[in-house]
Amino acid sequence: MRFDNSPFLVIWETTQACDLACRHCRACAIPRRDPAELGPQEGLDLLDQIRALGDPLMIFTGGDPLKRPDIFELLAHSVELGLRTTITPSATPLLTEWAVRRMASVGVARMAISLDSSSADEHDRFRGVQGSFDRSLASLRWALKAGLETQINTTVTVHNLHDLDQIAALVAESEAKLWSVFFLVATGRASHKDDLTAEEYEQVFGYLYELSKAARFDIKTTEAQHYRRFVAQRRKFDGSGGTRPGIDLIARHGGINDGKGLVFISHTGEIFPSGFLPLSAGNVRRDLLAEVYQKHPLFLGLRRPEEFSGKCGVCEYRNICGGSRARAYAVGGDCFRSDPRCSYQPPAYTVPIITPKEVSA
Repeated sequence: MRFDNSPFLVIWETTQACDLACRHCRACAIPRRDPAELGPQEGLDLLDQIRALGDPLMIFTGGDPLKRPDIFELLAHSVELGLRTTITPSATPLLTEWAVRRMASVGVARMAISLDSSSADEHDRFRGVQGSFDRSLASLRWALKAGLETQINTTVTVHNLHDLDQIAALVAESEAKLWSVFFLVATGRASHKDDLTAEEYEQVFGYLYELSKAARFDIKTTEAQHYRRFVAQRRKFDGSGGTRPGIDLIARHGGINDGKGLVFISHTGEIFPSGFLPLSAGNVRRDLLAEVYQKHPLFLGLRRPEEFSGKCGVCEYRNICGGSRARAYAVGGDCFRSDPRCSYQPPAYTVPIITPKEVSA
């Protein structure tokens, strides 16, 4: 699937302000709003630009979008424009039953809530604020009562690798429609030491694949594009056509990657390929979003996986996967290199031979 003219997904970091202190926070969020963030009218104008660009899924994120006093006006405008609108609030005292009902009443399609452990103590330690776990579960109940669809986001690290089965049980119990499993990118506050090994990634992929066969909710991964490669391999091995909705979700997202079907706008208007890839290609205060997404060399390069260096460039799965461009940049400083957390060796890839002279150099 090609995304040259219009993205599948637009994410707007409405603010960096947040009252949590998550140990992996991409945004390095702080309690107070940045005076330089896009103002109310700039936010409305941005949504108009997004709608003119196509019909993407629109995600309001942060920080905590509830820290913006105009957030419900922005959500309502997004819905009025015909965008499928979702929001990812933080589980703080700002996330009340009234706020959840208001999201539903303005037409928000889905609310995403984070759960990083089945244990309240562990989750709250990860999020940096006591009571976050209980409020997360309460907000899911409020959403169910209000008729607002939900999804649960989980960031997989070495700290909760053992807990995935119990977290999945909470996803099922909440009646969430989707479990969005994030894989760590060491940007912002996130640390490389909290990440899994390439082999552990494969183990989690195996768990998710087996779970997807029977779960009542869909499963997708974020910054683990090689899960699509894993699913394609397993479907071929199993002789499965992948007719189940959870498997079809993989097909619908096939090819989407940082800058390819995805664009991220920061709280100050910077235009990034994703929130985990901090390479700006422009700013909506001076550049047209469509021009940047469609024509900027960074975005164009990210949509040409055959030109990536290393094994990602020759991998037979590069058009459905392509590897995490954000992780390649975070680990190696080059977003066009291979994903360092992929253990797959493509048949067409020849491992470079390092000579003693090159080592000494």
